[in-house]
Amino acid sequence: MAILFFLLWIIFNGRVTSEIVLFGIAISVLLTLFICKVFGYSLQKEMKLLKNLPIIALYCANLIVEIIKASFSVMKVAFDPHARPEPVVVEFRSGLEGDLMNVILANSITLTPGTITIFQEKDHFVVHALKEEYAEGIESSSFVTLLRRFK
Repeated sequence: MAILFFLLWIIFNGRVTSEIVLFGIAISVLLTLFICKVFGYSLQKEMKLLKNLPIIALYCANLIVEIIKASFSVMKVAFDPHARPEPVVVEFRSGLEGDLMNVILANSITLTPGTITIFQEKDHFVVHALKEEYAEGIESSSFVTLLRRFK
C-alpha cells in the first residue's frame, strides 16, 4: 500500500526531485501506518488481495462481457414491436460464503441489464428478470463460479 501511495504522490506532483521523493516516502509510510491503525488494514490482507488479483481481473472482464451481451438482448426486446417482456421473479441460494461475495454477486446481477436483485440476505437471493430466459441458470452463472474461486 505504501508503494501505491508513493506512486500516486509522484504522479500527482508531476516531477521527480529529491525533495518530492523524500516527502513522498515519509507521507506514504505515515499514511499506511494510519490506515493500519484506524481501518485495521494489514499486510496479510494485501497479500490475500494480490493472490486473488488474476481472479478479480477475470471477474471484471466477465462482468463487462455479460453486461454487453445482456444489453443486446434487452435492446431486442425494447426495439422489436412484437417482442413482449415476460417478467419473472426467481429465488435461489448462491452457496457463497461471506457477505462480501454475496453483495458482489447481488450488484453484478443488478448491473446486468434485464435483471435486478430485489432482495439479498446472506446467500438467499430474490431476482427480477425481464424474461424467463434471463433468469435461467442464474444460481450457477459465471458470476457464481468465479466468486467461488476467491480465497
